Amino acid sequence: MPPITAIVHIRNDAARLGRTLESLRPCDEILIVDHGSTDDSLRIAREYGAVVRSADHGASSGSYVATARNDWILCVLPSEIVTEGLEASLYEWKLQSLGEVENISACSVVVKEEVRGNWSNGGPSTRLVPKRWTLWDGELPLHHEGSVLLPGDLLRFRTPE
Repeated sequence: MPPITAIVHIRNDAARLGRTLESLRPCDEILIVDHGSTDDSLRIAREYGAVVRSADHGASSGSYVATARNDWILCVLPSEIVTEGLEASLYEWKLQSLGEVENISACSVVVKEEVRGNWSNGGPSTRLVPKRWTLWDGELPLHHEGSVLLPGDLLRFRTPE
């Protein structure tokens, strides 16, 4: 069973962080990388049992992933939530044997964005990667065309609540 660590980079996201963390139930560990929050973000993160790390100036996203306990990393933004469909897919993922996932390079999910009260039909975004992943686009993995598409969506909210 391949356990999952979620990683979320935050900075003053108290208004929406609880909603994001609540949706990460399939994850065995939540790692919060704080980029200087001055609101209640850190308190909220700790209430959800997250491990909190302070961001190091100039550090790459890969350096934070290296501190994760698990070999698979789910990357989400503090404005995103895992839908029930994606939650089910992640639980199914965890039921696979380690041998079944060793040849998978990465997994993608569809990200839908809130647009004027509706949801855009977004494209796939690589979000579940092995700990050894080295291709980053800022805080998120660089999209990999050969990644496996998981059923379910990530919803990205424009408004805090």
